[in-house]
Amino acid sequence: MHKWLMFLVFTAASVLGIYLLTTQLPEKPIDEAASLPPGVTLLKVEANADFTFDKAEYKVKKGDKVKLKLVNKSGMHGIAIPELNVDLQGDKLEQEVDFTEAGTYEIHCSVACGTGHAEMKSVIIVE
Repeated sequence: MHKWLMFLVFTAASVLGIYLLTTQLPEKPIDEAASLPPGVTLLKVEANADFTFDKAEYKVKKGDKVKLKLVNKSGMHGIAIPELNVDLQGDKLEQEVDFTEAGTYEIHCSVACGTGHAEMKSVIIVE
């Protein structure tokens, strides 16, 4: 009797596992850089809930044309680079930027996002 019960439980678990594998898998990641025009590179800046950006510094080369994209992991954030006339927030989270001058440009959050807003900074280094 216990053998049949174990067989039934094993079969039900196998069917449930196959169902979950076929219906609950996440979609394949999309390569956003592949859809960019020639000569344009993608630079993603991810803003986190702990009032930080994913990197302390981002590097690009002088003369590069870059599509700057803000990704909010959680919360509402924005980025501003006043020297380059960049302000990404709300519905506008992407902008193409030409880096013609070498230097270091400060990125800061442009949306009052909470208590750590004032310290939410990073830099882009143009080499």
